[in-house]
Amino acid sequence: MDTSVGRVELTSAGTGRPRVVLVPGTGFNAAVALPWLRALSAHWATAVVDLPGQPGLSDPRRPRRDRLAWYGRVLDEVLALMDVDGVVVVGNSLGAAVALAADSPRITARALVSPAGFIRLSVSPGLAWASAVWLSRPTTDHTRRMLRLFVAPGAEPPGTEVEWMTLVASCCRTPLAPPPLPAELLARRAQRPCVVGVGEHDRFLPPRRLAPAVRRTMNLDVRVFPGIGHLTTPADLDEVVSLVAEVANPDAR
Repeated sequence: MDTSVGRVELTSAGTGRPRVVLVPGTGFNAAVALPWLRALSAHWATAVVDLPGQPGLSDPRRPRRDRLAWYGRVLDEVLALMDVDGVVVVGNSLGAAVALAADSPRITARALVSPAGFIRLSVSPGLAWASAVWLSRPTTDHTRRMLRLFVAPGAEPPGTEVEWMTLVASCCRTPLAPPPLPAELLARRAQRPCVVGVGEHDRFLPPRRLAPAVRRTMNLDVRVFPGIGHLTTPADLDEVVSLVAEVANPDAR
């Protein structure tokens, strides 16, 4: 799609007009999120947005400031160009903050997985060091060592993500983690159905910190996915589909 900020690429699967729109996290796109697209499109027609300014097929430019507000307006424009109503926006990490920043009347519900936008991300000294090594010397070993902190203890990150994030560090400038959104904006978003899930072992968004913030700002409970970290792997996607079904198929509950 040609938008006011440049070209935005969508990848779709399923029958009919998209009912679910997936917004991936920092550094991710439809190519890396194909397992998400397969899992979601088995139940609902689904489109994945390659966010501009992120590694992918959309325009590479991004603003220097007010990025979440800018991304929210981009998503609003994309949904208007898609010309679909009754959309469930599924946001992961940065994508969840973008889903919250968007104000399109075409959005009827949101499903947020490991969501940025509520609290500042927790970054331990070990994680900061592993990230610095990954950025300065992007090898598969350094990437794998860093991504082990994104999954549950003892688990190995998928090879596809290791390969991709090595390319990202080699070829791209990664943005900083998004700040929390204003409390009054989050309160307005609570006027439409929303569900939130986070991994039991999420080091960036520990449930003990995230859950009180979500309860305070949106009066919602957070579903904690057992045995999962911040990076949602293909093996974890049944939990995501179940979460999305709560707002996409509310009559089935």
